[in-house]
Amino acid sequence: MNKLKISAVIIAGALLAISCKSYKKSVNVTEGGFVLAIHGGAGTILKKNMTDSMEQAYRIVLEQALRIGYQKLQEGKSSLDAVESAIHVMEDSPLFNAGKGAVFTHDGRNELDASIMDGKSLAAGAVAGVTTIKNPISAAKAVMEQSEHVMMVGKGAEEFARKVGLTIVDPSYFWTKARWDALQKVNREDSTQTQLDHDQKQSSRLGIINKDAKFGTVGCVALDKAGNLAAGTSTGGMTNKKFGRVGDSPIIGAGTYANNNTCAVSCTGWGEYYIRAVAAYSVSALMEYKGEYVDKASQQVIDRIGEMGGNGGMIALDKNGHVAMPFNTAGMYRGTVTKDGKITVEIYK
Repeated sequence: MNKLKISAVIIAGALLAISCKSYKKSVNVTEGGFVLAIHGGAGTILKKNMTDSMEQAYRIVLEQALRIGYQKLQEGKSSLDAVESAIHVMEDSPLFNAGKGAVFTHDGRNELDASIMDGKSLAAGAVAGVTTIKNPISAAKAVMEQSEHVMMVGKGAEEFARKVGLTIVDPSYFWTKARWDALQKVNREDSTQTQLDHDQKQSSRLGIINKDAKFGTVGCVALDKAGNLAAGTSTGGMTNKKFGRVGDSPIIGAGTYANNNTCAVSCTGWGEYYIRAVAAYSVSALMEYKGEYVDKASQQVIDRIGEMGGNGGMIALDKNGHVAMPFNTAGMYRGTVTKDGKITVEIYK
C-alpha cells in the first residue's frame, strides 16, 4: 500500500512538473490574435527604387485584401472563403504576379497556377498552366469542392472551370504593358550575356533569369471563428519561363499547406527550391513532430532554402493565431489583420 502511495505521489509530481514546464513555455510566446495574413511576393523590393505613389498603390490593394478577408471571417464565413476573397483582390490587380498582373512566358503567354487547402479536412485543390480563368484561386477551390481530384492542368482545368460556372476570359485580359516590357527586357539581357556562372546557366535552362527579381506570387492564410485554418496561393510563375514550367504555388506541400493541428502556410519565391524543400509542409512537420513554434519552424525552412541557393519568403499562421512572415530577400509585400480588426501592412525588410 505504501509503495502504491509513493508511486502515486511520484506520478503526480511528474505530471505537475510537466504541466508547469508547458505553462512556462507557453507564456513566453507572444500572445496570438491574428486571424488572417497575406503576401504579395518577395524579392529585391527596396525603398530607393519605389516611388511614393507606387508604394501607396501597393498598400491600398494589400489593405483592401485584408479588409475583405477579415469581413468574411466577421460574417462567420469559413477560412476558405476568406482566403479566396482576399486572393481575388490581388488577382484582380495588375500590381501582382497573379491573375490580371501575371508575367509572360518565353512564348509571350500568361500561364497561371493556384492552390488552396482546408486545414480541417486536409482537402485540397489546384490548377496549373491555365490561360483563360479570371481567378485561378476559385478554380483551385472548385477542384477541391466539386471534383474527386486535387490538381487539374491546362485545357482540362479550363474546361472544368467553364462547366462549374467560373468566369472565363480571353487570354488578352491578362496582357499588361509592364509585364510585356519585362519580358522584352529579359530577352535583350539574355541575348547579350555571353558569360554566365553555373548558377545562372542552370537558371537560363529553366527559363529563369535574374533569380533576385521580385516574385509577385500572392497568398493568404486564415483562421476562422470555428478554429479552422486554410491557405491559398496564386501566381503567374516566372518571367520568361519555358517548356510549360510549373513552380511550387499549385503544389500542395510545397507552396501551400494547411492543417488544423499545426498551421496554414503560403509561400513565394524561387519555386524549384520550395518544391525540393517541400517548404510549406515542412513548417507543419517541424511543429507537429519537433514541437517547434510557428516562427522558429518557418524560419528554419527559409534558412534551409537559402542554404540550397533559393530565395523568397512565406507567411504562416498557427492554430492559436500566431503569425510568422520570414523571408531572405530585400523585401516582401505582406500584411496581417487581428481578431479585433487591426490591419498592418509592410513592404521592406
